[in-house]
Amino acid sequence: MDARQSATRTGSSRTSRRTMLKRSGQLGAAITGIAASGGIGSIVASAQAPALLQGSAPSGKVRFLVYGEAADGQPVFDAFRALYPAVELEVVGIEAGSWAAFADAVTTRIAGGEKFDVVQIATEGQRLFASRGLIEPIDDLLERDAEEVNTLLADFHPKLVEWCNTLSSPDGQTYFLPGEFNTMGVWYNTEMMAAAGVAEPTNEWTWDQFYETAKALTKPGEVFGMHVPSAYFVSVMPWLLTNGASPLNADWTEATVNTPQAIEAATFMRQLVAEKISPEPGGEFDAFAAMAQGQLAMVGGGKWPQPNFAELKILDKVNIVAHPQKAGPGSPIGWNSYPIMKATENREAAWALSKFYASPKAAEFIQYQVPAQRSVAESEAYLSAAPEGIEVLYAALDYAVPVPGPDQGSIIQQDIEDTFAQILIGNLEPEAALNDLNSKIQSNL
Repeated sequence: MDARQSATRTGSSRTSRRTMLKRSGQLGAAITGIAASGGIGSIVASAQAPALLQGSAPSGKVRFLVYGEAADGQPVFDAFRALYPAVELEVVGIEAGSWAAFADAVTTRIAGGEKFDVVQIATEGQRLFASRGLIEPIDDLLERDAEEVNTLLADFHPKLVEWCNTLSSPDGQTYFLPGEFNTMGVWYNTEMMAAAGVAEPTNEWTWDQFYETAKALTKPGEVFGMHVPSAYFVSVMPWLLTNGASPLNADWTEATVNTPQAIEAATFMRQLVAEKISPEPGGEFDAFAAMAQGQLAMVGGGKWPQPNFAELKILDKVNIVAHPQKAGPGSPIGWNSYPIMKATENREAAWALSKFYASPKAAEFIQYQVPAQRSVAESEAYLSAAPEGIEVLYAALDYAVPVPGPDQGSIIQQDIEDTFAQILIGNLEPEAALNDLNSKIQSNL
C-alpha cells in the first residue's frame, strides 16, 4: 500500500497517503497521438482488440512483492487466481519507510538469494527500481501482445501512458504499465458547513474563498477549519501547484522550490497554522477522527479517506471538492505499477499478473486509490459507493503533476517535509528556508 496514504495521521497506523469525462473519441485520439514517442503508447491503435486476457494460459509459481504488510486474503488476489488457475500466487510484503528503503530491502534480499517475479511500485520508486536494474524491460512483450495491451491502454487517460514513457524509465526502455492512482482534493464535513452557515465550496474556489470558509468554520481551541500538515504529497505539493510552483522542474533535474510563487504558498500555509485554522504539524493529530467528532471541518486527501470515513460512519456527511486555487488548478499525482522483476524465473506468469493489474477486473477491487481505467471510474458501481464530488479526482488527471521520483527522491522528500514543518510552526522564515532547501535539493540531484 502506498506510503502516502498514512500522511494525514502523524505517528499513527491508521491508513491515510456525477459527471465524468465522457470523451471516448478524444481520449482514443490523444493516446494514438502519443505513439510517435515510442514506448507503450506506440502500440496503441484505434481498432478494437480481442477480448481481454484471453491469450495464453501460463502456469507455475509467481512471488508477488508488495510495499508494506502482505494481506494475501484480498479479493483481488482471488480474482487473479480464478482467471489463471494454473498460476500459484504467493504474496510477500516488505515494510519500509520510503521507496528508497524498500528498494534497499529488495536489493538485499535478492543478493541473499531470494527471487521475486512481480513488484508493486509507486511513482516515487519506479525510476529508482529501473535504474538499479531490479526490473525487466517489457518492450518485446508489448510488441507481441499489442492487441491485448491496446485494449488495456485505450481505457486509460493518455497522460498516464505518457508519464510512464517519459518519467519512469532511465534508459528509454519500457518497464511499466500504469495502474491505479491518487490525486488530491479537499474532503469537507457538510454538517459542519451547514451548522456554521457556510456555503459549500465549488471546484473553482480560490485561496481567498477557501480562507474565508476555513476561518468561518474555525473555533479556536475547539474546531480547526482545515488540516494543513507538512506532508509532501498531501499538503506541500497541492499548495505549491495551485500557485504555479513545484518543488522540482518537469523532468526532475532542477530544484524550483524557492520561486516567489513557492514562497507565497509556504507563507499562506504558515498563516493558516499561525491563526489556528490548522493544527501544528507533528504529534498524534488524527484528522479523520477529528472530522468524525466535529473537531475538524476539512482535510486534504485523494481516494484513501473514503474507507476510513466509512469505518467512522460519516461517509454520508462528507463531500469532496477540488483543491482551492490561486494561479490555477493543481494536484500532485502518484500511481502504482506492477513490473516484472529481473530475477523472475517465470516471465510469462509474471507478465500475466502485470497485465492483470492494468485491467478493469483488478480495478474493481481498489479501495484506497482511484481506478485508472475510465470505464471503472465512470461506472455506476464506483460512483454510487462514493461521496458527492468523487469525480474530481479523476478529472484532476487533466492538470495533475507527477510527484517527483528521482533516484534521490527519498532524501529530497524528507528535506522538504522537515523544512516545511519548521516553517509551519514559525521556526523558519519561508524565503530564507526555501532558499536553503532549494540548494540542498539541487546538491542531491
